[in-house]
Amino acid sequence: MPERIEISRDIAASPEAVYDAIADVTRMGEWSEECYACEWRDGVAEAHVGAMFDGHNRNGEHVWTSQGKVVEAERGRSFVFECSMFDFHFSTWGYRIEPTDTGCRVTEWSDDLRPESALEYSKKMSGIDDRAERNRQTISGTLERLAAALEG
Repeated sequence: MPERIEISRDIAASPEAVYDAIADVTRMGEWSEECYACEWRDGVAEAHVGAMFDGHNRNGEHVWTSQGKVVEAERGRSFVFECSMFDFHFSTWGYRIEPTDTGCRVTEWSDDLRPESALEYSKKMSGIDDRAERNRQTISGTLERLAAALEG
């Protein structure tokens, strides 16, 4: 059973504006602490189901790239992608967007799909011993920076 981390934040911006910012993966480095850059693959210019991108990540001296595949893209409602490395789907990340009276509530979530056999390699590659705690911290930070950018 995957371990899901899920954190919500109210943002004073329209659901469409939030989706547009999140689904433009080339902007991820503006919000994320760990993923410092993303680029679309194969001439893709915007999010749609099946679109692929490379996500470049770092933690101190540890640097790695994973491949993302968009599996859900509903403007103003949700954006979901699978993360893989060496053709191994190790996590799924998503954003749920719900309208509120003052803008929207954004819920960022992540399912960790790594089997026990992959944990040691993952720790060595990323330098992160407690992935669940790290994801809680980085999701909170991502949502705070996203809110600051869209509300500012």
